[in-house]
Amino acid sequence: MSAQAIHGIIGYTITPFDAEGHLDLPALGHSIERLIEGGVHAIAPLGSTGEGAYLTEQEWEAVAKFTLTQVNQRVPTIVSVSDLTTAGTLRRARFAEEHGADAVMVLPISYWKLSEEEIFEHYRAVGDQLGIPIMLYNNPGTSGIDMSVDLIMRIVNSVGNVTMVKESTGDIQRMHQLHLRSQGQLPFYNGCNPLALEAFVAGAKGWCTAAPNLIPELNCQLYTATSEGQLDKAKALFYRQLPLLDFILRGGLPSTIKAGLRLTGIEAGAPRRPLSALNAEECRQLQGMLNDLH
Repeated sequence: MSAQAIHGIIGYTITPFDAEGHLDLPALGHSIERLIEGGVHAIAPLGSTGEGAYLTEQEWEAVAKFTLTQVNQRVPTIVSVSDLTTAGTLRRARFAEEHGADAVMVLPISYWKLSEEEIFEHYRAVGDQLGIPIMLYNNPGTSGIDMSVDLIMRIVNSVGNVTMVKESTGDIQRMHQLHLRSQGQLPFYNGCNPLALEAFVAGAKGWCTAAPNLIPELNCQLYTATSEGQLDKAKALFYRQLPLLDFILRGGLPSTIKAGLRLTGIEAGAPRRPLSALNAEECRQLQGMLNDLH
């Protein structure tokens, strides 16, 4: 699959747990079906929303395999394979490829602060041994690493299957520079909810977001409106959903999405410690927002 085929609303999946804290794969299947029925254009499991960093390797593999089987190529699947080590990232990337992932998402994370050369070699080591596209993911808020446009372009120009960039800094200028530096040839994707409107107007190929777990129709309508150049309609759609998008970001993706799913009929369990579930007041606020949007 080419990077150009991955577009639109890319829905993050949760990782549900039962009352004992074990994986609840039937609930995961239900949530995936809701995303697809809601119109998402691609599925992205095991990222921040999917609590990938808090799973054992056995759990990670079970979620990846189950998700790929459940989606069954109805939409593209981009599996987040980031790990503390290059070897771990590569092991996960190969597992995803072997089980039918269309692409993988790689966020450089490390206990030690990585140099630009170390980050470059990390992507090259993974790319050299993988046969599917890689979405380079820049999110200093979770990784502690902010890749410059210069470094991103160096990686893209040197590692053949790094063909997409997900930008989550919240800086629209990064997207403008990626567009200019690549002569408009590098697909970039927005990972910052409050930047959704500006990113699409700037030419983002897609929006990677947890919001479709709760408001898929509004998210998809925003993408359609911007794609068709209906900017007044797009602005109205964006501002309507912005309070919820901000709430999701402030409250933490796993905590807010799992609470929202519970409020709409899907029990996904609590987020895994050290993450906390929303309190009663936060749930009340979230319920009010959902009521206003449905």
